[in-house]
Amino acid sequence: MDVLKRVPIKEQNPDERIHNFDEVCLGYTKDEAVLEAGRCIQCKNPRCVQGCPVSIDIPGFINAVVREDIEEAYRIINKYSALPAICGRVCPQETQCEKNCIRGIKGEPVSIGKLERFVADWARENNIKPKAPEKKNGIKVAIIGSGPAGLTCAKEMAERGYDVTVFEALHEPGGVLVYGIPEFRLPKETVVKPEIENLKELGVKIETNVIVGKSVTIDELMDEEGFKAVFIGTGAGLPKFMGIPGENANGVFSANEYLTRSNLMKAFDSNYDTPIITGKRVAVVGGGNVAMDAARTARRLGAEVMIVYRRSEAELPARVEEVHHAKEEGIQFYLLTNPKEILVDDNGWVRGMRCVRMELGEPDSSGRRRPVEVEGSDFDLEVDTVIMAIGTSPNPLIISTTNGLQSNKHGCIVADEATGKTSREGIFAGGDAVTGAATVILAMGAGKAAAAAMDEYLQNK
Repeated sequence: MDVLKRVPIKEQNPDERIHNFDEVCLGYTKDEAVLEAGRCIQCKNPRCVQGCPVSIDIPGFINAVVREDIEEAYRIINKYSALPAICGRVCPQETQCEKNCIRGIKGEPVSIGKLERFVADWARENNIKPKAPEKKNGIKVAIIGSGPAGLTCAKEMAERGYDVTVFEALHEPGGVLVYGIPEFRLPKETVVKPEIENLKELGVKIETNVIVGKSVTIDELMDEEGFKAVFIGTGAGLPKFMGIPGENANGVFSANEYLTRSNLMKAFDSNYDTPIITGKRVAVVGGGNVAMDAARTARRLGAEVMIVYRRSEAELPARVEEVHHAKEEGIQFYLLTNPKEILVDDNGWVRGMRCVRMELGEPDSSGRRRPVEVEGSDFDLEVDTVIMAIGTSPNPLIISTTNGLQSNKHGCIVADEATGKTSREGIFAGGDAVTGAATVILAMGAGKAAAAAMDEYLQNK
């Protein structure tokens, strides 16, 4: 074995997977995982841990895999992460733990994410569960939102002995894990639901179909129902649009709506009569993971698909793996291209999209080179569906119905990003509700940090 190269991982053939929603990556076998784990050099100063937002003991769990003690590897990961089977699949390891891997200096970094996935899947298949706390303290805490931040905060508080209730607006818990990420990247029945069931094993209660701010307010939870602290992890579900002509036409979706219809309403399953326009020629505007998810979903629903992104490939914010998979699946990339108008037919339906070529100028506030229009370079794309994947912002409902909370100009809750403390005593917030742009693992880190701050607050109260 060449220790400088990763153990290859099996994937579905692109020509086959564009016709199904089965998981693309098939994961390591035990023998493959042990072989890959053996590439880790067990650094004395493990920089991979420093690159992990929840500081998993990566050398520790990998060493347990080398020893073929997979249950111990799971126990180690579970000390730090509420959702290992999910993180192993969707976290951007290439910019975090694996980016810092010493083995990667003169070769390919250890496949930390794929090993985490293997361990979590093995634990699920062998019915290994997290251990519930021996004692409860009887103190009630509320978690608003069951996405990655909320679920992580719930786990941390339950393990500390608190009586935890999670309130979810939708009919299924999981937040973006169930409505935003497609089946082919993150299976719901076999991966997401078991992770949530593990939290219930810790005593976490989950109430769905509860819109906090409408069904009940945070003030009512604290003043009338006895919750002593509240964590807000409501995410960023309010889609952004460009404000260009034609955006109100039939056939224009936000990526949130498109993916929710596909995931929660099961448009991918021919047995469900889901109201969704599949389109024959679909343009997805944006270059992040959500854009790739929407584009690859549309491809599987039978469309010819193109990504329209105003910067170059070097600036694409999506994971390298997702871009690679999208290209394999035949999705076209119109880079350095920006929409100016959505063209509409006499019946109010999308018939095309007018675009302009771009070139990169000086860096902007994000550190990336600012895209500038090339004068006279307008051209039309023939499309019948447009999906906008250019970002989201938090829903203003929580702030508008809760006394004492403050928001910034982006609509995010003002909170200390290190602790989640808000302007009101006893209320904490994290993830997209605060930053507006967290990944799954960053949201988990925010939930974990807020739980520590909530515990300290309640212990001193």
